[in-house]
Amino acid sequence: MNRAFPGTIIVLAAAQLAMAGPAQAGPTSAPTEPSGLAAVRAEARAVAGLVTSELAKSYLAAADDLPSPTPRKIYRDAARKYYAAAQREGLSAEERETLTEIDVDEQLYYMTKYGTPLAYVRPFELLGHAGVREAEGLRILDFGYGGIGPLRLLAGLGADAVGVDVDPFLPALYSLPEDQGPVANSGGKSGRVTLVDGRWPKDAVARKAVGGGFDLIVSKNTLKNGYLHPERPVDKRMLLDLGVSEEAFVGALYEALKPGGVLMIYNICPAPAPPDKPYVPWADGRCPFPRKMLEAAGFTILKFDEDDSVEVRRMARAFGWDRGEGGMDLEKDLFAHYTLLRRS
Repeated sequence: MNRAFPGTIIVLAAAQLAMAGPAQAGPTSAPTEPSGLAAVRAEARAVAGLVTSELAKSYLAAADDLPSPTPRKIYRDAARKYYAAAQREGLSAEERETLTEIDVDEQLYYMTKYGTPLAYVRPFELLGHAGVREAEGLRILDFGYGGIGPLRLLAGLGADAVGVDVDPFLPALYSLPEDQGPVANSGGKSGRVTLVDGRWPKDAVARKAVGGGFDLIVSKNTLKNGYLHPERPVDKRMLLDLGVSEEAFVGALYEALKPGGVLMIYNICPAPAPPDKPYVPWADGRCPFPRKMLEAAGFTILKFDEDDSVEVRRMARAFGWDRGEGGMDLEKDLFAHYTLLRRS
């Protein structure tokens, strides 16, 4: 459930990437932008000058080792249920005829519906300056992962990277054996990717598959105050159902960490909707859990609802989110907050 702005089902803007040079077809050709892996690598170069921690630098450098996925197709029915090719074969002929076919290329594989995996560079930059020097050897959980890109980058750095999500799109998208398991990079580091479908920690199967002993838990654009505590009535489908009480959820996060392990909640948000417009729950990116609840679970609070808007706007400019048709007004419509906790 890693979202650019969750609930929008868009990539932030077509101008999310730095513009490439004019196409070579002729003088009247419009400028072109890279896509897929070329886009990810262009973004890594564009934002590289903004990071100083070794963790963030290595995260960006790992983009060069990302592999091109095997082309595939997935399928969607009228109820927006998704099927991998193998699952489609189990349907009746009549059911198969109703499906919409979706070609999966590098762009969809790495960007999914929510944008660049390199937006994780901000939380990793902050973690790098908080003492997390490298990913190699770490066991890392991404709660609400939303796309394989960050997990694959971390595994390429030698991490045991686990992602859990409830979006039914993801198990259909990442259904081939190559999507999980051991990962090795050109520098000889070896990590692993594990993808878990289910409501953690409520579902016993998901809880067992995720396991514990994590050095780091990251949740980006999922654990937002607006999703759990909307200030106005809103369709429940736009909210986050933890499946357990907030106290039990916070306790599960604590127990999943090793002693000394850290939890990063990082949220990028648009501006709140004015009173005469429909409420936007994903615009409230504050930590949804009170200080007292976090401390009662045993966490040491290192940062709580820290404003990172200035830095996330610098990142957005490097990515080009403010350029082109539909470009954002970054000063008025882009904000970020983060909370950083350590298990005692």
